[in-house]
Amino acid sequence: KHLRLIIVCKNTWFIGRDRVQAVDCVKQTVRDHGVKGLYRGLSSLVYGSIPKAAVRFGMFEFLSNKMRDESGKLDSTQGLICGLGAGVAEAIVVVCPMETVKVKFIHDQTSANPKYRGFFHGVREIVRTQGLKGTYQGLTATVLKQGSNQAIRFYVMTALRNWYKGDNPQKTINPLVTGVFGAVAGAASVFGNTPLDVIKTRMQGLEAHKYKSTVDCAIKIMKHEGPAAFYKGTVPRLGRVCMDVAIVFIIYEEVVKVLNKVWKTD
Repeated sequence: KHLRLIIVCKNTWFIGRDRVQAVDCVKQTVRDHGVKGLYRGLSSLVYGSIPKAAVRFGMFEFLSNKMRDESGKLDSTQGLICGLGAGVAEAIVVVCPMETVKVKFIHDQTSANPKYRGFFHGVREIVRTQGLKGTYQGLTATVLKQGSNQAIRFYVMTALRNWYKGDNPQKTINPLVTGVFGAVAGAASVFGNTPLDVIKTRMQGLEAHKYKSTVDCAIKIMKHEGPAAFYKGTVPRLGRVCMDVAIVFIIYEEVVKVLNKVWKTD
């Protein structure tokens, strides 16, 4: 069974193809594969999302607990630093290898003769032919992308939380409010680091050999495609990321509330 990753959010839609609008992509996917087609590649996302979230929030909690003041408050600058640390950790431990494999799958499945029969077969083939370093292509770009991504998100979330609570640090936040804050944080991260995401994707694709380094990749994109190329896929990514971050932060906040009651982690 071929693994075709149809992800309604990424600039990877545009690799080797003319630019396709988000709505048109959804229509064509549903028309050709049914509603189930929108969920192809779900297993690979699950494989990566669970450990990624665990590393991200685990590292953020570890760092933030070291930086909070006596009242347990974390200011926005500290939130940015903790978010940066969380992003770098998840990039190295989980995101880079998973994203490299995912991007290779997308390239492979849109080629005339796909060679990967499935997720695990693809991983085995990549490791067999390229070694473990084959799953760490574009590490520098990934660290920059994930680090800035989470720094922006946690900075915005921390600032909005502090604004909402005002002088009452014990004030509870309704999950719907948390969701709105998460959507805003997600939007900010999209506009803030989509260029790095584009570079990262190029560095992890099957044609990554064209680029000598992350800087070389950025220079060549600017030279041959212009500045607009750094924002390919912004609109579809914006829709997906806002919803994604909103849901993730709601779950995170509610889990922390439960843990604080059970283990007194405050």
